[in-house]
Amino acid sequence: MPLDIYDKLMMLAKRRGFIYPSFEIYGGSAGFYDYGPLGSRLKQNIENLWRKFYILKDNCLEISTPTVTLFEVLKASGHVEEFTDLTVDCKKCKQSFKVEEIIEEKDSIENTIDKDNIKCPNCRSKLMNPYPVNLMFSTKIGFGKSRDAFLRPETAQGIFIDFHLLYRYNREKLPFGVIQIGKGYRNEVSPRQGIIRLREFSMAEAEIFFDPKDKNHQNFDLVKNKELYLYDNKKEKKYSLEKAVNDKIINNQALAYYMHLTHEFLIAAGVDQKKFRFRKHDKNELAHYAEECWDAELYSERFGWIECVGIADRSAYDLKSHIKKSGTDMYATRKYDKPRIVKNKKIIPKMDELGPLFKKKAGEIKIILENMEVKKLDKISVKIDGKTIEIPKTCYNVIEKKEKQTGEKFIPHVIEPSYGIDRILYCILEHNFIETRKKDEEYRILKLNPIISPIKVAVLPLINDNDLSKIAKEIDLSLRNSGIETYYDEGGTIGRRYARMDEIGTPFCITVDHDSLEDNSITIRDRDTTNQVRIKINDIINVILNRISS
Repeated sequence: MPLDIYDKLMMLAKRRGFIYPSFEIYGGSAGFYDYGPLGSRLKQNIENLWRKFYILKDNCLEISTPTVTLFEVLKASGHVEEFTDLTVDCKKCKQSFKVEEIIEEKDSIENTIDKDNIKCPNCRSKLMNPYPVNLMFSTKIGFGKSRDAFLRPETAQGIFIDFHLLYRYNREKLPFGVIQIGKGYRNEVSPRQGIIRLREFSMAEAEIFFDPKDKNHQNFDLVKNKELYLYDNKKEKKYSLEKAVNDKIINNQALAYYMHLTHEFLIAAGVDQKKFRFRKHDKNELAHYAEECWDAELYSERFGWIECVGIADRSAYDLKSHIKKSGTDMYATRKYDKPRIVKNKKIIPKMDELGPLFKKKAGEIKIILENMEVKKLDKISVKIDGKTIEIPKTCYNVIEKKEKQTGEKFIPHVIEPSYGIDRILYCILEHNFIETRKKDEEYRILKLNPIISPIKVAVLPLINDNDLSKIAKEIDLSLRNSGIETYYDEGGTIGRRYARMDEIGTPFCITVDHDSLEDNSITIRDRDTTNQVRIKINDIINVILNRISS
């Protein structure tokens, strides 16, 4: 059976130091991969390009938060109850599968289960009794009286629970965005797709906080005529951003703008425009926190359409949940033109009554009462863990007082672009992998964008000669001192060395030959065209910097 593009790519990736299977000498473990010397550089370059789009172009703030996350945080966010996959086990071949991955495309999960018609993809035996599995890795913090925790399934919650600090840092101005790049962890049921489905993976997420009354973006007018391919599970059509918003295909400007920014980033990183689309989530597939979500999908010859970025309108779900559970003031303020004098009724909880009556729940009840709007005084109740609890009048006082208000409080809404860096990296490799034949030999080229190429320039003396090597090593050092990644190679024929560099995606090769000793010039070879031009050694750094930044 001939190898497909995935097999060829992964063989190249292992041989050339892009990607290695983790723990290989101990038999490996599905869902874990290492990045080798070239893979680490490539991944870092993709992440740094992403930072340019969100920090420089969109003026976002960057933070870094722990990967170990308290149980209480993920309980409040809904991940403890909602972050599940419907799973089914095969008793014959002893493997577990995600139901959604093994049902027929034309059928729904509900119909398949109702018809009792799930088949094992390995042995075709009948699979029964699907059950939900939470995908988070659990852990403990400390010893003795330890605290329950998880490895984070997303970086987003670290941003949300810091919102009140970041809002003050940003001088209480909205909108503003916060980004984080780091590891996420999901105990996938059946990770059988290389770096497409990992148990430990890299995420780049942005949380953009908006006033819900104004989900416009200050730069929307600059991009409103830009067009995107939008797919709604029925048909694919090209729309301008303005038309998509006006026709309510995309619900607001902010969501549309970040879809555009996602498109610009992915194209700059080197994905194939012809293998790129945005797909809208149906209501029944929306995450528990999302009001609307679009996936940026990239096409793979092995895996079909792959979700690589999710751009979601998370509304006020997360901040509202953390306010309720922690009691922390995470509200923003909408300023009035003039101060207003208002009469407010406030509930003052009595802890000496609440404590004995409600014990461990008393603290949470106190927080809810203090933030409750008083409408009817005859009966006050709170909802905790899905249960409604009536609070006796002996447990609180109600006071009325005049207050001077300069604004009204509200909970910001959030637009979240969430990027799977590993998936993007794989798709970039596949989209730029070219295989041809030269003189009856297979010849492979990675046409990586110079911006993300792990090595920008190979420095090659034409032959292994002391005089040529001396000049070549001086050029190599000067390029690296200028921040340009290089690779020095003087072994083998010049043709073989060009081939090695083409295979790992190096866009430019500098060759030092005997004429260099006389005219102080070298030859630059372009990977994509194989054209060669002669330039002065003193001009090399400026020429290369211009080419790798364009």
